[in-house]
Amino acid sequence: MKKFVTEHQSPYLDLSAEVSEILYEGKSDFQDIIVADSKEFGRMLVLDGVFQTSDKDEFIYHECITHIPLFLHPNPKNVLIIGGGDGGAAREAVRHPEVEHVTMVDIDGKVIELSKQFPGDFQSHAGKQSEADRQGRRRHCLHARSEGFYDVIIVDCSDPVGPGEGLFTYEFYKDTFKALKEDGLFVQQTESPFMHSKLVREIKDCVSDIFPITRLYTAFIPLYPTGMHCLLWARRVRSLTW
Repeated sequence: MKKFVTEHQSPYLDLSAEVSEILYEGKSDFQDIIVADSKEFGRMLVLDGVFQTSDKDEFIYHECITHIPLFLHPNPKNVLIIGGGDGGAAREAVRHPEVEHVTMVDIDGKVIELSKQFPGDFQSHAGKQSEADRQGRRRHCLHARSEGFYDVIIVDCSDPVGPGEGLFTYEFYKDTFKALKEDGLFVQQTESPFMHSKLVREIKDCVSDIFPITRLYTAFIPLYPTGMHCLLWARRVRSLTW
C-alpha cells in the first residue's frame, strides 16, 4: 500500500507526496515532526503538517534567504539566524568569507537533533559555522547582546502559527531593529504571495512602519504552496547605497 505525507495548503488545496519510508514521526514540546523519504522530493522535513524543506529544492530557499542579504551588506561579519534548525541557512552563510560569526537559535531542539540523526542534503551542515548557539529562545537571543550587534539577521521561520507566531509581530520587528547595527538589515520568509497575499501586505506594512527601507522579492520553490514563495528584507538606514 502506498504511503503519503500531505500538507493541507488551504481548505480547498492539498499537496501530497508519496513516501518510501517515514524515518521519524513524533511530537516535540512545540510541534509535530515528520522526517520522511519521499519519491519525488527526497528527504523531507514536515512540521505541524506543513512541508518545510526537501533534498530536491532546498537550495532555492536557502540560497535566496541567505545570499541576497549577505551580498547586499558590504561587510556582514556577525550573522544571526532565528529558526533554521535544519542547518541550510547556516551552511550558506559560512560560504561568505566576510562572515566571522554565525549564531543560530531555534526554539525546538528536537528539530536540530533530528537533522543530525537523519541528515539529508538540507541538513548536516550547520556545524560548519564559526559560532553556533544552536538552541535557545528567540527573544532572549535578541536581548542577550547589546543593541546594535548584528550586521544581518535571517529569520528562517515556520508559518505564523504555533511556534512561529511570535516572529510575525510588531514587537519582534522592533527588537530586530534594535539588535542590528546602524547599517544592518534583516530578511524573513513571508509565505506565498498568491495564497497569503493579505498576510504579505500586513507584514510589509508592519515592517515598513519600523524600517525606512523595506522590499519584497520572490522565489519559485516547488514544495511550497503554488510553487511561489515571498521573502522580505529591510534595512535600518534610509540610503540604498553604502
